[in-house]
Amino acid sequence: MLLYKRDFIEFALNHQALQFGEFTLKSGRISPYFFNAGKFQTGNALLKLGQFYAKAIQEANLSFDMIFGPAYKGIPLVCTTAISLSNLYQQNFPYAFDRKETKMHGDKGNIVGAKLSGNVLIVDDVITAGTAINYALDLIHQASAKACGVMLMLDRQEKGSTEQSAIKEISDKNALSIHSIITLDDLLNYLKSHNTNLQSYIPAIVAYREAYGC
Repeated sequence: MLLYKRDFIEFALNHQALQFGEFTLKSGRISPYFFNAGKFQTGNALLKLGQFYAKAIQEANLSFDMIFGPAYKGIPLVCTTAISLSNLYQQNFPYAFDRKETKMHGDKGNIVGAKLSGNVLIVDDVITAGTAINYALDLIHQASAKACGVMLMLDRQEKGSTEQSAIKEISDKNALSIHSIITLDDLLNYLKSHNTNLQSYIPAIVAYREAYGC
């Protein structure tokens, strides 16, 4: 496992963004683990989060012209990612995000930041139903730009209402490369290779993966 993946898992555990137990998801499924990006609530956490995104983007060797963050969760993510790409790799990318309410005065419209143009990389936390990503894709298309990829925090590698995951459906439909800082496989590998009390959750996670994985 790459070092930044291990560090991200421990970072998420320390901030209680990654928890284990029994959690009822919106789908009604009982999951043995839960990921809540809303737990990253401090300036230092946001700084480190941007560094993880930047490292994952470099590792994936993605080519793009600008970065976009879907409202609301994607707004701080796109800002910290742009800063980290500049600080760590001297890559100065324009960034933008949308607002839910169209503004009719001053800075009009629903896009804040740089004009959407060229190849656009979307950053977000997770994809569940894909609503936010699909809306972002529409905005980018309407601006005559091209969405070229997506970077997430976590890929649950879990099927949705069909045999495919929402990630796979969006990827196939839009010819998009979708990447993540970590996947469920990474999480399982971490738990198996580290002697912690969390290893007791491995059987439940494996069983859940066998039932709902894709």
